[in-house]
Amino acid sequence: MSERSASCACGQLSLIADGEPVRISVCHCLDCQRRTGSAFAFSAHYPREQITRIDGRSSRFQRKGDSGFEVAFHFCPDCGTTVYWEPGGHPDRITVAVGAFADPTHPAPRHSVYEERKHAWVNVPGDVEHQE
Repeated sequence: MSERSASCACGQLSLIADGEPVRISVCHCLDCQRRTGSAFAFSAHYPREQITRIDGRSSRFQRKGDSGFEVAFHFCPDCGTTVYWEPGGHPDRITVAVGAFADPTHPAPRHSVYEERKHAWVNVPGDVEHQE
């Protein structure tokens, strides 16, 4: 098991994840594109009990996902970085933005979702589970 630290750009909001995530995915939905300012979101999904510490202040933005469940995003009120979110469809999980780990050795995604909204230039490896 490994311990990973994630934080916002200014370091004010951080968390510790203990062990491996249960899912690592990229999402191409338009809401994730808007939230990240990028072509997709890259996330690691952990059982809630594997998030051993959350430090700092967070602001919260809540919206309904395509699944119909609410998602609560926690971001730094100082620098604006989204560090983690709580998916209403999985209240037993906390999802962490992989970029917040700032670790180029982080495992690759195993799932790719909302590919019908994927930018044409984005190439997701063939060994990843692809979902429209």
